[in-house]
Amino acid sequence: MHAFDVLGDPVRRRLLELLNDGERSSGELTGIVRDEFGISQPAVSQHLRVLRENGFATVRKDGSRRLYTVDTGPLRDADAWLRRFAARWEPHLAALDTELARGRRERRSGDRASPGREP
Repeated sequence: MHAFDVLGDPVRRRLLELLNDGERSSGELTGIVRDEFGISQPAVSQHLRVLRENGFATVRKDGSRRLYTVDTGPLRDADAWLRRFAARWEPHLAALDTELARGRRERRSGDRASPGREP
């Protein structure tokens, strides 16, 4: 499965967000995702399996618990692919940042102007 096929599913994206905060048990992940998405435990398990089988998550056993962690390798690959397109939007974001800063400066200078005088 391609990285973007894995990431295209909102449940799998949410699982990765949760794992990004640190290791979590399958039970904890299932509880959160079940509540947020209204899906069954077997459905959550299937999404975890897709993440594992495609290298986005690793699992280790701790007694009877299964603890999941995010594996950043496939995410780095997806990020590298997206970076090829960054040149298209980065100049626009830089221009937006410049305009926002200009607007803040104008507001500050307007706040300092005397009430009866133009800025």
